[in-house]
Amino acid sequence: MTHPLSTPLHAACLMVIAGACFAVVNAILQAVTMMHGAAAPTITFWQYLIALLFYIPWIWRNRSAVLSTRQFGAHVLRVALAVGGVQLWTLGLAHVPIWQAIALILLSPFFVTIGAALILREQVSGHRWAAVVLGILGGMIILAPWSDRFQVAALLPVAAAALWAASSVVTKRLTDRDSTETVTIYLLLLLSPANAVLAVGTGFAVPMGTLWLVIGAGLLTALAQHSLVRAYTLADAAFLQPFDHLKLVFNVGLGVLVFGFMPDGNMWLGTAMILIASAYLLNREARRRPASITQSA
Repeated sequence: MTHPLSTPLHAACLMVIAGACFAVVNAILQAVTMMHGAAAPTITFWQYLIALLFYIPWIWRNRSAVLSTRQFGAHVLRVALAVGGVQLWTLGLAHVPIWQAIALILLSPFFVTIGAALILREQVSGHRWAAVVLGILGGMIILAPWSDRFQVAALLPVAAAALWAASSVVTKRLTDRDSTETVTIYLLLLLSPANAVLAVGTGFAVPMGTLWLVIGAGLLTALAQHSLVRAYTLADAAFLQPFDHLKLVFNVGLGVLVFGFMPDGNMWLGTAMILIASAYLLNREARRRPASITQSA
């Protein structure tokens, strides 16, 4: 008989694996762009094309899902937002330390709440708005625009968080009528052509000696995404959130070990504010929804 704790434990392990993989990917992207001078659009194109190749067998098995949508325009919009997010994220890693970028990307849930209120017309309580304000203030502390060390490039991860949040809002609308398979396949199939268009201006060549790093980033991206999705099928978001936040530790650690990027005091204070606010938002969201079906079996 399977122990009742085995499923959530499995989900937690998968979430930790995903966070560790993403941290290594971020370190690779920063090394290839910041240290080797590779163009962010080029590296992003190859990263997601390699990840796509990993998913081709699954896409083929679920190919009938592609024909089931009547929301093609919304799928294109979602992919455009996602592409903008990944491009700005990689461009940000070419200019700012990993610890700052990963801390700022945690702002995404607050943009989701804002988008849900303004676009989906969801009711947002005063408490949730207060959490959004607290999270944004945490982001401001990390950015420290009043400091002489502030650089405009630090806003790139914030813009990436906003675009990914907008993509999440569109995804919510898409899943009202389309299956998870349909939504996922359209994202996978359209990401690479869109990234290819953006990479035309910078070319498709990668710096000598970095090809193996780029291939590794693509494979780890696929593994991370697979682990992440699988984790959310086994346990709900409220349980997984603390394990998801371990990605911050992984990214900060790799930033120190590989690049010598040591976080300052603003990072710890601002990140604490963001984590507290996001935990509150997720808790409120969990109360509004029925228990996850992944808790069974």
